[in-house]
Amino acid sequence: MFLGVDGGGTKVAFCLLSSDGTVVSSTSLSSASFDGRDHDVLTRLLDSGISAVCSQADVLAEDIEYAFFGLPAYGEVSSVVPVLDRIPLQLLHHRRYTCDNDMVCGWAGSLGTAEGINVISGTGSMAFGVHRGRRARAGGWGELFGDEGSAHWIAIRGLAAFARMSDGRVARGPLHDLLRERLGLVDDIEAIHVVVNRWGARRSEVAALSAVVDRAAAAGDAVARQILTAAAAELVLVVRACRRALQVAADEAVPVSYSGGVFSADLVRDGFTLGMRRLGGYEVRAPLFTPVVGAALQAAALAGASLAPDAMRRLRAGAGLAQPEVGEQAAHRT
Repeated sequence: MFLGVDGGGTKVAFCLLSSDGTVVSSTSLSSASFDGRDHDVLTRLLDSGISAVCSQADVLAEDIEYAFFGLPAYGEVSSVVPVLDRIPLQLLHHRRYTCDNDMVCGWAGSLGTAEGINVISGTGSMAFGVHRGRRARAGGWGELFGDEGSAHWIAIRGLAAFARMSDGRVARGPLHDLLRERLGLVDDIEAIHVVVNRWGARRSEVAALSAVVDRAAAAGDAVARQILTAAAAELVLVVRACRRALQVAADEAVPVSYSGGVFSADLVRDGFTLGMRRLGGYEVRAPLFTPVVGAALQAAALAGASLAPDAMRRLRAGAGLAQPEVGEQAAHRT
């Protein structure tokens, strides 16, 4: 039995995977209360999730063969790594686990732990890849001066377009009315109060507005379509940077996949795929599994017990297929 944990800005997901390729139990918990610094909150989240999946499967935490924890911000602040490394020991009561950044979950899920690059676009964005034993990441600099192509990035540009439409700098399109309805506005200027004061500009709530931008694009809004097209182009750049960091030879084709809710937007997914194909040297693959299943697969791999081909086929035929939603998190951290 292998435990996978995928942390993120919207939720923390858990699953127990058996060696025959069956997802025995799974659950997810909101991570909106976790700001990346309060490790007591993270400990409680992990404790609740582990207890839930173990109860569903009628096993004890001590019975888990190996666990992989994809944790927000892991490895991004060196002084915090030892603190995060100790948390699972309190909950599992054994040391058969590994902690790493949650970007690994997206890669392991989308490519089934095979070498290649996965680009994440959920609340935040980044790419992570493995090639000939080397690991590399690109992007993931946070919403203040990075996370290009992410749900938060899209939403901020959607809100900026709403403001420009409202005061006449840009012609109004469907995006204006859709955002006005979503924010529950009586007057357009109240958008400031709703987003900044009522929501506190929280990443997860702002990022969820990317779904409205996608709806507006589907309704023919030219500005919304430009935002999503630009997001796809930014994600292509992140993959290119990751490839360079991995030192992949120019004549090698690199498998590339994706995870995170933004990729359920047709303009982003199709634009990204087309952009990668135009570059050449990439083999774009649809994601095999969700990041949380990827975490469990990574746990099995780290235990030296990677699933056999028939077990992988069983997993693909079962509940492990990737089904992202717009605005759903697969980001680097909260």
